[in-house]
Amino acid sequence: MTSTEVGGTVTYNPYAYEMHEDPYPTYARLRAEAPVYRSEEFDFWALSRHEDVIGAFRNVDAFSNAFGVSLDPSAFSPDAHRTMSFLALDPPRHTRMRSLVGKGFTPSKVNAMEERIREITVEHLEPALESGSFDFIADFAGKVPMDVISELMGVPVVDRAELRRLADLVLHRADGVYDVPPEGMAAALDLVVYYQAMVDERRRSRTDDLTSALLDAEIDGDKLTDDEVVAFLFLMVVAGNETTTKLLGNAWYWGWRHPDERSKPFDDPGRVPDWVEETLRYDTSSQMLLRVTRQPVVLHGTTIPEGDRALLLVGSANRDERVFADADRYDLDRDTKALVSFGSGRHFCMGAPLARLEARIGLTELVARVAGYDVDPDGIERVHSINVRGLAALPTTVALR
Repeated sequence: MTSTEVGGTVTYNPYAYEMHEDPYPTYARLRAEAPVYRSEEFDFWALSRHEDVIGAFRNVDAFSNAFGVSLDPSAFSPDAHRTMSFLALDPPRHTRMRSLVGKGFTPSKVNAMEERIREITVEHLEPALESGSFDFIADFAGKVPMDVISELMGVPVVDRAELRRLADLVLHRADGVYDVPPEGMAAALDLVVYYQAMVDERRRSRTDDLTSALLDAEIDGDKLTDDEVVAFLFLMVVAGNETTTKLLGNAWYWGWRHPDERSKPFDDPGRVPDWVEETLRYDTSSQMLLRVTRQPVVLHGTTIPEGDRALLLVGSANRDERVFADADRYDLDRDTKALVSFGSGRHFCMGAPLARLEARIGLTELVARVAGYDVDPDGIERVHSINVRGLAALPTTVALR
């Protein structure tokens, strides 16, 4: 079953490739016709309206993270925190973990990386631009976030490309595959083994990086275990790296599709933050997050029973016409304060400032060097993932200033 009409009723299959190509018409029908949608096939409910998604994010008493945030059967588990870190924890364990991790991932540490992020950006950007034609994802957007995250964690340069390859395998879903495939499971294990070895090395000898800072983080004598540190590093490379790559690619793609909007940051680089924020709203990297109900939840006359799975459709909430006027229009002049791309409440994404900083620097350095660009539509490849939306290939030709 795909995300099409069956007997006049909207159906939603988050694994369907057609949904990866364009989920937004289906989201619109869900908001209008089935704001509390039930999938018997995959055993989940789906919330699609902005008020319901943001309400579920904030209501930790009714919606639990304890089984993780992914619908995939092998990822949905009471042990999900072993790879998803505090994304798969509820208070008070979530509060403890987030507080300890926050000691090594403070806003000041992120802001202190601005110049280094710019250096990494230029290091990858200039060779790509010199060639005139390049793959925006493989040659730029895929490299910068991995290098930034790896630099933060202390991963040697020589290992970074392989870690990105493994992270891609963890996320990829072949058509008709409704779980993490064997290659993805093997890649996840390889990442855990790699980070455990890195933690072992830092135990023996500290360095000036996030891994060492996490090992030293302490609140009232409470410290992170090795398993907790490894889980956070895993989360960083899969969630933090991949979503920022997709954000950069989505901004470039939608700028190409909407030349009038693209001209705004190209004419005035001060508009780059607007480009970032509208892209986060219009086509966010993280399309959905899973919760499990702790108690019966009644919405729009429908009861979601206790213990059931509920998908929070972030991508749909950001296109809700009740909150964003003319929501299907890509508009850099709109007010985006209500976007929910990074969640809300206690689970608001800790990496949001870093993602925004990387995207702002990357796009600013581009518009400083590029007068215009084109994309080869025949070479575009889309990522196929249940949670993450973005591009795997984006062949680009540039005209330099």
